[in-house]
Amino acid sequence: MREDYIRAADAELRGAYEAPMSLEAYVDAAFESPSIASHASKYLLEAIESMGTRTVVEEGEERQRYRFFDDPHNEGEHAILGNTEVLNGFVADLRTIAAERGKSEKILWFDGPTATGKSELKRCLINGLREYSKTPEGRRYTVEWNISTASDTRGLSYGGDGGENEDNWYESPVQVHPLTVFPPDVRRALLADLNDSSGDHIPTVVDEELDPFSREAYSYLEEQYRRNGKTDLFSAVADTRHLRVKNYVVDVGRGIGVLHSEDDGSPKERLVGSWMPGMLRELDSRGRKNPQAFSYDGVLSQGNGLLTIVEDATQHSDLLQKLLNVPDEGRVKLDKGIGMDLDTQLLIISNPDLGVELDKFADRNGRDPLKALKRRLDKQEFRYLTNLSLESQLIHRELTNETAVWEEVDYADLEARIRKPVTVSVRDEGGIVVERELAPHAVEAAALYSVVTRLDGEDLPSGLTLVDKALLFDRGYLQEGDERRTIDDFEFDRDGEEGTHGIPVTYTRDIVADLLQHESERAHAELPVERVVMPDDVLDAMAEGLRAAPVFSRGESAEYESRLAGVKGYIFDQQERDVLDAILAEKHVEQETVTEYVEHVYAWAGDEEIETERGPVEADALLMKLFETEHLGRFDDSAYAGNEPSPQVARFRREKVISALNRYAWENRDEGFAVHKVDFTDIPVIRTVLENHEWSDVKRLFEDFEPRQWEDPPANTETARLKEKTIERMTKAGYSAASAELTSRKVMREVSYRWD
Repeated sequence: MREDYIRAADAELRGAYEAPMSLEAYVDAAFESPSIASHASKYLLEAIESMGTRTVVEEGEERQRYRFFDDPHNEGEHAILGNTEVLNGFVADLRTIAAERGKSEKILWFDGPTATGKSELKRCLINGLREYSKTPEGRRYTVEWNISTASDTRGLSYGGDGGENEDNWYESPVQVHPLTVFPPDVRRALLADLNDSSGDHIPTVVDEELDPFSREAYSYLEEQYRRNGKTDLFSAVADTRHLRVKNYVVDVGRGIGVLHSEDDGSPKERLVGSWMPGMLRELDSRGRKNPQAFSYDGVLSQGNGLLTIVEDATQHSDLLQKLLNVPDEGRVKLDKGIGMDLDTQLLIISNPDLGVELDKFADRNGRDPLKALKRRLDKQEFRYLTNLSLESQLIHRELTNETAVWEEVDYADLEARIRKPVTVSVRDEGGIVVERELAPHAVEAAALYSVVTRLDGEDLPSGLTLVDKALLFDRGYLQEGDERRTIDDFEFDRDGEEGTHGIPVTYTRDIVADLLQHESERAHAELPVERVVMPDDVLDAMAEGLRAAPVFSRGESAEYESRLAGVKGYIFDQQERDVLDAILAEKHVEQETVTEYVEHVYAWAGDEEIETERGPVEADALLMKLFETEHLGRFDDSAYAGNEPSPQVARFRREKVISALNRYAWENRDEGFAVHKVDFTDIPVIRTVLENHEWSDVKRLFEDFEPRQWEDPPANTETARLKEKTIERMTKAGYSAASAELTSRKVMREVSYRWD
């Protein structure tokens, strides 16, 4: 029902806003929920921490990532992919600033190349803070004033008649903190009690005074009641007829100030606002400028109480020096004699050209006029992604409307995401909407090539390729047969230039978008193969476009082209694995068979018997031999004397099977652990050999198979029957019939060269 949308909107607003309250009620609420009184940096920290963390692997290492940066309230639309270590450093800085243990004078600076997530950081902060301010613990409050109920309102009211009229209430234009209404000594005592009762390791700090607009209202009311002989002046001023505390939903302009690259005006206009001449004529009855006639639309005014962001800071480099004293002094001027206290976390965002701008006088040594500014900037550097799964996810996001963050814990699940195809609807030259398919591994190919161009090849250990390094960074390990090597087995330069250069996602997106717009010249009698974009199509287009793209130098183009072959080889291996898995799908080993083999190996090694329904039996030498020769494919008959294992086979059983299981049991132990509960196919050596299909298995199982006939196999042949089943299985695994046809053809062309 359409009315449901109206009711849902009503419910959302009811949950976000509450009725104004008295100052006394606000103080009571703060003692009940201290977070509603937090100062800017503490509030920002609490908002980030409120959503918890999750474990990720980046550059091969496990890290804890704050979910806040996944933009969960907005279904991940502006999630920041990767750069977890940088974001954790940002949070650590906030924790230091909020606790007043240092860095309070710093301006936090996010630097990095284009398309590294800096703009997403801004949007993610805005989204997250907005949604957090709608929660009970994240409520943000300010004050509003009504002086029309006093006897003389000349010079302070924008108009209106009755004092009870809601139109006569005026909110602080800079979201001033409600506790700033209290005199300094009283406020310090209040905060001391509040912090004692909260028990938080980071105390709440409110050092600011009322903003000029609110100070004008406060001073006027105080003067009126003083003249009337009122003794309880503060109670009179803070009476609910004149002062109310109200909550507001944080957004740009209300607690968040954002200065964009296109914003112009004088430095003061951009920073705090400007005087309104028309209002000055109306209100300037006291011979001075009235703060009520100020616009308060500058970035610092909008961001007071929480966060100020200067986007594309190079465009506003003239302002940076004027911001020098804001973090530690917390004060700016509207005009001579009229200042305004601020509580805001300063954050600037720039491309690397700001660094060039800041270093233009570096050769002057001690006489560098920008030295003071550079000392105040606390730099965090965003880099291009160096994780295959993250780059794959980013490309998916660029090409589709899928914004949910990938949170798979098991890498096998994540690998399935990386390799999966993408289907996109495009309008052809005739105006007809058609479905185009990025075949399985096409996005993976684009992502892997991008990542490989960003990696440093200087510190590669012998025998390791850049593709290996990319996989190591993504998984945290490399599996080579029975051996698993982790990131700790290698030494890489963690302070190098990795991620500072390479192919940006915007280049990849444009290349792929262009491929999707134009059909290939491939043809098939029954299948729409012309609408399929293959991994090689993507890689070739990316490499061919390098020299013409102005973003790359000649040296970069040549270097990136040289890294293409390794990526193509890896992607072909993945396609070959898919085809082999489909051909040999019936070569599946049941869990019970694996379990039986492992139990017999244990009994054989310990010279023990196995308990069965028929009683204890000895380890079955034939059973173990058949499993090792037929299922594992590790040995042939020559490795046995009859059914008895050779020393080579015995060593395999002890070192690869028993040791692997013992290690697995130890690493996965818990109170409920028991050997009989283990899925033995989870043991790396077992899983690897069971999944490691070979063309020799195909030859053994399908003696009449001929790969040269694959493209158009004769009817009623083993090749035709096997192809039909293979295509069917590949489609069940995620391929379309067209992409399965093209992929299997490519693989069989390569296999046919070495078949005999």
